Amino acid sequence: MLKEVIWSPSAEKDFESILDYLQLKWNDRIINKFINKVDDNISLILEDCKIFPIINEELKIRKSVISKQNTLFYREKAGKLEIVRLFDSRQNPNKLKF
Repeated sequence: MLKEVIWSPSAEKDFESILDYLQLKWNDRIINKFINKVDDNISLILEDCKIFPIINEELKIRKSVISKQNTLFYREKAGKLEIVRLFDSRQNPNKLKF
């Protein structure tokens, strides 16, 4: 079981961008719902980090769908959970870099 969660700078920026968008277009209820979904998803990954499929063998990155608009990319690194990206799937997929 993994114990610590580390967010990459890209993942932190992604998260802030999504929250900014939700603040602009929606309301606090939707923001809280999104944050809870992310938290629940991370808790699930912490229970079993291999629960979601690997999408990049070389970097050992796994993909977890938070919602139809957002996907969390993560990997296990030195016994820790590293959140690599939190990608808004409405963007051009070519923007997704690890």
